[in-house]
Amino acid sequence: MCLGLENMSKGTVVLAYSGGLDTSCILVWLKEQGYDVITYLANIGQDEDFEAARKKAESLGAKKVFIEDLRAEFVEEFIWPSVQANAIYEDRYLLGTSIARPCIARRQVQIAKQEGAQYVSHGATGKGNDQIRFELTCYALYPEVKIIAPWRIPEFYNRFRGRKDLMEYAEKHGIPVPVTPKAPWSMDANLMHISYESGILENPKNHAPSDLFLMTKSPEDSPNVPDMVEIKFNKGVPVMVTHLKEGTTKTTPLDIFSYLNELGGKHGVGRIDIVENRFIGMKSRGIYETPGGTILYHAHLDIETFTMDREVRRIKQDLGIKFSELLYNGFWYSPECKFLRHCIAKSQENVEGKVQLSVFKGHVYILGRESPGSLYNEELVSMDVQGDYDPCDASGFIKINAVRLREHHRMEREAQLKQ
Repeated sequence: MCLGLENMSKGTVVLAYSGGLDTSCILVWLKEQGYDVITYLANIGQDEDFEAARKKAESLGAKKVFIEDLRAEFVEEFIWPSVQANAIYEDRYLLGTSIARPCIARRQVQIAKQEGAQYVSHGATGKGNDQIRFELTCYALYPEVKIIAPWRIPEFYNRFRGRKDLMEYAEKHGIPVPVTPKAPWSMDANLMHISYESGILENPKNHAPSDLFLMTKSPEDSPNVPDMVEIKFNKGVPVMVTHLKEGTTKTTPLDIFSYLNELGGKHGVGRIDIVENRFIGMKSRGIYETPGGTILYHAHLDIETFTMDREVRRIKQDLGIKFSELLYNGFWYSPECKFLRHCIAKSQENVEGKVQLSVFKGHVYILGRESPGSLYNEELVSMDVQGDYDPCDASGFIKINAVRLREHHRMEREAQLKQ
């Protein structure tokens, strides 16, 4: 017997699912629209009850549920290239959310292809960066895919104008609702960082409440004794971290990053409160805590300067800025970003050695460094040993560099005399 049109599926959609109120309502709404829904939840280091999320998705009618542990590949394939690049957006933001999105979306696309799904969907808002990051990745890796973005569909966002509407819809459709009050801000967490925005934080003058931070202690409440560690780098990525007093050693990428998160969090390292420029054209206020990433940023910067030629590093700095912009804007899988990653990786071939540092009261202090590939020549730079350097040569060097300055001053003086 043939099914009526009203019973036919519009197709299969893979939904990036969090288990929260928004994406649970989206799951049920997509089913209402006639889609078969596969839910996908990525474990990228957030504090989440994944089995509870699985059961919730199944109870709401998900055709299949995928829970994918992406932590190791997140560190090795996304965080490590960002460490090599010294990636930082607008001088302060270490890009924790931006780095995670191409990792999450890549697996979503893989599942969609594997399951023969024609559609993917997400719960990103229509004003933020994440919609761009998710969708550019999906289109780059699965050009034929169709994307359902409910928060850009008038029928959806006019129906759900706020949390109250979502709660009413959830109660009507048997969606379990949160039993604890929602914090007056939104939060996104992964292994790299936690970000906080919206709600009471939208007024840029408002101070962050003391109970907002989850990943780091307040520096005021952190230990009065620093922790000192040694980080070993090879080709610009950390390969070992050792606690200098306790002797604790970590050698796998995931263990290294998790351990640095632990130490940084203990000492209140990596908190920032900024107003940034979203790609979509508006400014937004974000509060971030990135403990392990902040430690690695300072350590890598130090070993790179120690081992890299000055002019190469100047070019590489420019590449790092461009890489950071591309990453923030969602272009990880663009040809230009692939080219930049290749160039940056090439620049890191001789970036090896060890950096010793301490973390204490919200700060990272570099203590020393060593490298078999160091360009630092102690004899050459010493004030006590002349070495293979003739001080007289500096006279000519200074005079040549002064030619431009003298000519500029001459031109200004002549212009003043003519007035």
